[in-house]
Amino acid sequence: MSLNYLIFNTPLGWMGILGSGKGLGGLALPKPSPEQVWHLLNEFALEWHTQTLTEAETNYFGVLPEKIKHYLGGKPVSFPDKLDLSLASPFQKGVWRVTQSIPYGETRTYAWIAGKMGMSGAARAVGQALARNPLPIIIPCHRVICSDGSLGGFSDGKSWKRRLLEIETKAI
Repeated sequence: MSLNYLIFNTPLGWMGILGSGKGLGGLALPKPSPEQVWHLLNEFALEWHTQTLTEAETNYFGVLPEKIKHYLGGKPVSFPDKLDLSLASPFQKGVWRVTQSIPYGETRTYAWIAGKMGMSGAARAVGQALARNPLPIIIPCHRVICSDGSLGGFSDGKSWKRRLLEIETKAI
């Protein structure tokens, strides 16, 4: 299987996106260098058990890089629905689907997601599924917080989670 990637610069740093013919499959949040982004995208590619990672033509991902830049600049945008979540378990897909329903600029709790899935008491399992989210921002796991109002975890660290929430709340 061939995976296409694109590394691009934003005002907050270098980012990368990765996709297959099935849809968008990975997103690397801003990093200081394109090399760091390449390393992360290569890790995503290894999860697909592929060695074929092809630099995308500029139009392969369409306007997605521009949408991400607008989002980081504080503008609400809609992201593509065509996602390649083929490596996810059914539970992870369910958690991510519910997470996508959280409105821009709002937060919900891990317990809320578990309840929406009919699995009250599964808040920790929800947290574990969100920790494996390959598409932060697109699947807005940063909008999920603890029941006590604390931030909880985030794959790129709490400072990024806080920053993404600040971008959204300032834009409203």
